[in-house]
Amino acid sequence: MARALAQRNRRARPQKEYRNAAEHGLAKVFSLYHQSVPVERLLPRLFYGLVDLFPEPSLRVQRIVAAAVILTQGGIAVTGAIVRVTASGLGCPTWPQCFPGSFTPVPHPEVAGLHQAVEFGNRLLTFLVVLTAAAAVIVVTRARRRREVLVYAWLMPASTVVQAVIGGITVLSGLLWWTVAIHLLASMTMVWVAVLLYVKIGQPDSGVPVARVPKPLRQLTFLSGVALSVVLVTGTMVTGAGPHAGDKSVDDPVPRLGLDIITLVYRHSSLVTAYLALLVGLGFGLLAVRAPRAVTLRLVALVVLVCVQGIVGAVQYFAGVPAVLVAVHVAGAAICTGATAALWASMRERAEPERVQR
Repeated sequence: MARALAQRNRRARPQKEYRNAAEHGLAKVFSLYHQSVPVERLLPRLFYGLVDLFPEPSLRVQRIVAAAVILTQGGIAVTGAIVRVTASGLGCPTWPQCFPGSFTPVPHPEVAGLHQAVEFGNRLLTFLVVLTAAAAVIVVTRARRRREVLVYAWLMPASTVVQAVIGGITVLSGLLWWTVAIHLLASMTMVWVAVLLYVKIGQPDSGVPVARVPKPLRQLTFLSGVALSVVLVTGTMVTGAGPHAGDKSVDDPVPRLGLDIITLVYRHSSLVTAYLALLVGLGFGLLAVRAPRAVTLRLVALVVLVCVQGIVGAVQYFAGVPAVLVAVHVAGAAICTGATAALWASMRERAEPERVQR
C-alpha cells in the first residue's frame, strides 16, 4: 500500500511541478500590468512570461525540434521543385491569396485542379515551417540557452518571413527565372543555418570554444563552402535555362535565361569537380594532422554524398531532365549543404573547460 502510494506521488510530481511553473509564468505576466514598466522592457518580459508557461525542455527535446527545423527547411525546397517540374508554379496565380478573394483553390477553367493542389500544398507546408521555427525559439528560450543559440533560433522565423516574401515576388513576377533561383538559394541558406542551430544546441553553454583542427584546414573548409555556394548558383542558372519553367502557358510563356544550357551544364559540372577536389585535399590534410574521428567521418560522408549527387546530375542530363530526378537532385543539394555545414561546425566546438587538479 505504502509503495503504491509512493509510486503514485512520483508520477504526480512532474505534473505538479509543471502546474507550479505555469502558475508562476502566469503570475509574472499579470504582474507586469500593475507595474509602470517601459515598453522596451515590457515586451521581453511578457515574452519570457509566456514562454515560461511551457515545461522546461530537455536537451533531447531541443535536438528533436532542431532536427524538425532541418527537415522542414529542406523539405519545402523539394516540394518547391515538385511545383516547378509539374508546371504548377501558377496554380495559385496570386499572393498571399491563392485566387483574388480566396486563400484556397477555387474551380477555374484556365487553371487545372492538379496544379492548384500542388501549389496550394506547397504553401500549406509553409505553416509547418513556421511552426517548427517558432518551436525552436520557444524551447531554447525556455531552456535559457546562451545568446549564440538564441540568435540562431531567431534566424529561423525571421528567414522564413523573408522566404515567404521572396515566394510572393516569384509568383507575382510570373516565375521569372532569377526569382526562382533566389528562392532556392534562400532555402539552402536556411538549411545551413538550421544545421548550425542543431549543432550549437548540442554544445554546453558553459563550454569554451576549442579548435579541433589547425586554422589552415578550417580555412580550406571555408573555401569548400564558398565553392559549394558557386555550385548552387550555377545550378540555379542551369535550371533557369532548362525545360522546367514552372508553367506551360502558351499565351504567356515564362521568360527563361537566354544562355546556352550545354555551356552552363559543363560550367556547373566543372565547379562540382573543383568542389570535390577541395574536399579530397581536405581529407588528406585531416589525415596528416590526425584530426578527431568525428570530423573525418563527416568529411567521408560528405564526399560520398557529393559523388552520388554528381551521378544523379549526370543521369539527369543524359536522360533528358526527367521530373523525378530534378526533385531528387534538389533534395541532394539540400543534403550536401547540410553536410557541409555540419563539417564546418565540427572544426570548432564548445567544450567544458578541463578542471585543474590541485
